[in-house]
Amino acid sequence: MMLIGTPAGRLAGGLILSLTVAALAACGQSQGAPGGAPPPAQVEVVTVQPQTLPVAFEYTGQTQGSREVEVRARVTGILLKRNFNEGSPVREGQSLFTIDPVPFQTALARAEADEAAAKARLVQAERNIARMRPLADSGVVSKRDFDDAVAAEQVAAADVKAAAARVTEARLNLGYTRVLAPVSGLAASAPKSEGSLVSGPDVLLTTIVQVNPIRAVFGVPDAEHARIQADIKSRKLLLPGGGFQVEVLSADGTPLAKGGRVQFSEPLVNAATGTVRSQAELPNADNALKPGQFVRVRLAGASRPDVVHVPQRAVMEGPQGKFVYVVAPSDKPEMKGAEVATPRPVQAGEWVDLPGGKSWVIREGLKGGERVITDGLMRIGPGAPVQVTQAQKPAAAGAPPAQPATK
Repeated sequence: MMLIGTPAGRLAGGLILSLTVAALAACGQSQGAPGGAPPPAQVEVVTVQPQTLPVAFEYTGQTQGSREVEVRARVTGILLKRNFNEGSPVREGQSLFTIDPVPFQTALARAEADEAAAKARLVQAERNIARMRPLADSGVVSKRDFDDAVAAEQVAAADVKAAAARVTEARLNLGYTRVLAPVSGLAASAPKSEGSLVSGPDVLLTTIVQVNPIRAVFGVPDAEHARIQADIKSRKLLLPGGGFQVEVLSADGTPLAKGGRVQFSEPLVNAATGTVRSQAELPNADNALKPGQFVRVRLAGASRPDVVHVPQRAVMEGPQGKFVYVVAPSDKPEMKGAEVATPRPVQAGEWVDLPGGKSWVIREGLKGGERVITDGLMRIGPGAPVQVTQAQKPAAAGAPPAQPATK
């Protein structure tokens, strides 16, 4: 047993105290205690390189029939029969309704009889002139009588034309008793039932909607529309020969129709919505799209040349806009040779889906060869020392983007 008061005990106690202080100092330095530099944060980076990227734009839209035609009768009469099933497909020229034809058949017969009488009077007038001409030439018949006969022949000819016009009108009215489909498509409901009086064109019988092809109407924000047009003009955005390729998707991203083209964009901005109304037309042979559906309209086929992209998680939002952290050498003398996180403002474009995941297209702010921090962002701040633990290669852009996120 060692006594503390003895010289040996005092020597041993001093040795233990010295060792304890040294151990605590070493521990404090290793844990970043005051007086020691903190260890650099470990981060992962991606090295960006300029390349041509396929891009797509996506907007919320609504479908419309390519043609929506109101079916109305041209004559007044009693509706005898409806010749189609409501909501079913109809063909162009198919009979949809039958109006009682008997009054119109009677009118046609009367018009034909009037025409026959007018023709008979014309023949009689022509015979009278034929008989009177030689007599008038020899002076047996007065000039006035002959002129009256010529006038009667002309009146008879005019009566024949009028009667023929009435026959044509009566025949048309009889034909209008069969109300035909002006276009092919889907027939809507028929509000008028059999036995109803149809008072001509002022009564709507049904509506036919042509759904193949079908239209997709969508609005592009005016600022984005202007930016796209400026990029196309400056060759920062390249389009295929036929323009944007249009695809329509459901709310959950299921493709519904593709192969369409943008038909036009309105020249004016809608003051209520702040958007430019655009319209595309797509094939819809399987009737997967119904008029009035809310859909996602995707404009694909475009590309941006000489741009870089970074993973979505690498872009952050600050008071001055979007920015990323790049790894750069420190410019502080006391940190010479160290690498630090440097914030870099960027101008982000569209989201694209690449084999490596979702990425932002960076229009301005980065250049090829720079290293952008993708992981470990929560452990750093501006000017914080960093240590790169893993460097990723930029994702390839060979495949077109699948579904861009809606901004």
